[in-house]
Amino acid sequence: MVDILEEKKAENILLLDIQETADFTDYFLICSGTSNRMIESLVHAVHDYTKVSKIPGKFQGEGTDGWLIGDYGDIVVHVFTPDQRDYYQLEQLWSDGKTVLHLQ
Repeated sequence: MVDILEEKKAENILLLDIQETADFTDYFLICSGTSNRMIESLVHAVHDYTKVSKIPGKFQGEGTDGWLIGDYGDIVVHVFTPDQRDYYQLEQLWSDGKTVLHLQ
């Protein structure tokens, strides 16, 4: 999924291992898009990938919300506008997790 997001020009991609701090998932994949339209495009790209790969899950939210979330079992994908990402600060909230990958 990281490759898909990177290919679609997602910004500030972070893969966070939260296995030792959460019991509902193993990883958070967090990224930003520069506009509501872009975050919708990123979500569609991930959705298409998971559909072809037969990975069950789905996204919730609307592009106009500035934050869409996809639950794929072992990985939860968060796609934000920069303002919403700054506001919710998931990286800080889940700082006990281990950074696996961080692409700026």
